[in-house]
Amino acid sequence: MGNDLADVLVVGAGPTGLVLACDLARRGAAVRIVDRSPAPPRTSRAKGPNARSLEILDDLGVADEVLAAASDPLPMLKYRDRLPVAETDPWAHSAPSPDAPYDRGRLIAQWRLEEILRDRLAGYGVRVELGREVVGLTEAADGRHVDVTFAEGRTGRVRYVVGCDGAHSSVRKLLGIGFEGTTAEDQVMVCGDVDLAEGALDRTRWHQWFDEDGAVMLCPIPGTRTGWWFQAGPERDGRGRPLAPTADGFRRLLARHTALPGRALTQAELLSTYRVNVRMADRFRAGRVFLAGDAAHVHAVAGGLGMNTGIQDAFNLGWKLGLVLAGRAGAELLDTYEEERLPVAARTLDLTSERLRATLEAIRRPGGGLDAAITSDTTGLGVGYRWSSLARVHDETPRPDETPRPNETPRPGDCLPGSPQPGDRAPDAPCVDAATGTRTRLHRVFAGPRTTVLGFGPGSAAVLREVAAAYGDTGVRTCRVYAPYEDGTRSGPGTAVVDDEGHAAAAYGTGTFDDRDTETDTDTGTRTGTDTATGTVIVVRPDHHLGLSAPADDAGSVHAYLHRLHGAGRPRNGSPALVDAARKG
Repeated sequence: MGNDLADVLVVGAGPTGLVLACDLARRGAAVRIVDRSPAPPRTSRAKGPNARSLEILDDLGVADEVLAAASDPLPMLKYRDRLPVAETDPWAHSAPSPDAPYDRGRLIAQWRLEEILRDRLAGYGVRVELGREVVGLTEAADGRHVDVTFAEGRTGRVRYVVGCDGAHSSVRKLLGIGFEGTTAEDQVMVCGDVDLAEGALDRTRWHQWFDEDGAVMLCPIPGTRTGWWFQAGPERDGRGRPLAPTADGFRRLLARHTALPGRALTQAELLSTYRVNVRMADRFRAGRVFLAGDAAHVHAVAGGLGMNTGIQDAFNLGWKLGLVLAGRAGAELLDTYEEERLPVAARTLDLTSERLRATLEAIRRPGGGLDAAITSDTTGLGVGYRWSSLARVHDETPRPDETPRPNETPRPGDCLPGSPQPGDRAPDAPCVDAATGTRTRLHRVFAGPRTTVLGFGPGSAAVLREVAAAYGDTGVRTCRVYAPYEDGTRSGPGTAVVDDEGHAAAAYGTGTFDDRDTETDTDTGTRTGTDTATGTVIVVRPDHHLGLSAPADDAGSVHAYLHRLHGAGRPRNGSPALVDAARKG
């Protein structure tokens, strides 16, 4: 890294750092990403993305490749005293829905996911700089950049730094940010990637042996013929202290708890000891330096939320940095990263600790297993930011966490009971591209580094035209969502889709427009709107969360919200081009 002023330095090339770097690179930011490791790690570690992270990977254009390399989560076969006693499929009653096509996560080795993300990043001309350790960070006196010092003595200058460098984060330590919490010294697990003799175990199951004196868990690693994730309670010395993991120790544990001989374990590598740490940084930002992922928070592995929370940190921060770097939003937008993600991290610490307690209780009984850690909360689909200053109801009353007053009739554009509120994840919905007649989805419309303004109902057309005229290609897209009875071929700005099955209206709570607001063309049978006030406008942030819901006649709220994120707008022929990669499929 030379002395040229880069936009963002990402420290740490795990999934969190790679997702952030990909998101920034596609926005045209000058991003660098460094990692202290001399070579990409081959450890499996995290078992894969959850449902919400799959949506993010889909937005980045890599979901198809991830799904091809991954496997579905497996049924869990539980044993006691070496004998099978129960089998559970935590996802047996789960299925994709119109608003959430990913109903579950996928199993994939972390190194493979990182490989896919590195390839995506390389497509933007950015490569991970390996063997680069950050040892100094100094913010300039004028507050406009950060000087970075590397272990080899070289220096660099960047506008922003993001520490994605794990639980032992050098960036966090250099900033002097506290990392308060607890370490449960008695809750210890040894882990590693192992090979078993071919045919030793059924690879369509996650095998879990829980005995009173210990445990062994073996989950097949997708994409391998004989590879397995190995997790176990450790061997202990005469004083009860856990012993360091070794291949021979793994063989002894295998022979003690399972019906397999120790020699069935033919190879063991990437061995580690895991202790339950529950810690969180007391702040996620110091000036122009941010923390994300394990650098900001660590927690129990129960529920598999570690890597996933980091990916979602990155997706929250990326678009905000992008807009500020492009000069469209003020630097105060960056304050909302900590405002939104710190409470999510705190809740995740509580959730995973609760799920760990439930799991430890479950495995005391024959038939209990890791399925006790899985709940709807672990999909990530319910994470939202209703408390955020970026969550806006059109007239600021009621607030997102309030309900309508008794006997109050909501206006069009109000958030109806049961519908998503500002701050919530924006639902997906299948629909039809009005121009081509091909099937698509709303999340496909949202994909790429832009804010999306959705218009439901005939009255939304005027607002969409105003938005398109004001912003052109400067990071805002418009999309008219037509009801089945409306003429979806009519001309207008931006994208248009037909909600042919009503899933979009149902997901967003916009309802069906009353016949009093429409008239029927006697020649074509097409119903069109006559009341220009009828309709709803919804602003969807680049990270697929609702920013604003407003009635179509409240154009002022829509413009005020967009002004906060994108400024006053720019002429179409004067805006810098966004780097929006072609998507597969």
